[in-house]
Amino acid sequence: MKTLATEVLDAHGVAYEAHRFTYEEGGGTRASSTKLGVPEHQVVKTLVFEDDAKQPLLVLMHGDQRVSTKQLARQLGKKSVAACAPEVAQRHTGYLVGGTSPFGTKKPLPVACERSITTLERLYINGGGRGFLVSMTPADLVRVLAPTLVDCAQD
Repeated sequence: MKTLATEVLDAHGVAYEAHRFTYEEGGGTRASSTKLGVPEHQVVKTLVFEDDAKQPLLVLMHGDQRVSTKQLARQLGKKSVAACAPEVAQRHTGYLVGGTSPFGTKKPLPVACERSITTLERLYINGGGRGFLVSMTPADLVRVLAPTLVDCAQD
């Protein structure tokens, strides 16, 4: 499957594996990890947030954890950060919620990545469409996105 996200990965020479599955509305990373038979901790969700100045940013988080907005804001030097409404997230990224990839967004967006994601052997992340994940090494993710590494995970 060719998407804007896979075009970016191809352009950067990333070795990735494509994984298609039947998308489940509202199923999130639990549904995709079950369908692919991988731990939910290895499935990385791409979340769209805005800071107090309404500037968008992407946050990459383990599928089985939530973002502490207080910790995230503090580590990014912002007064506050909040998740975007689905229609706002789509406007910022060009992707439908449930199919948001950090690669190939409509405009370049800053990316914050939970630090422990970089210690995974392999991660699964949205490939630019609902029901479509790509697996890759964390080193490739960091090389392509150059994210700010943060510690803001909550169980």
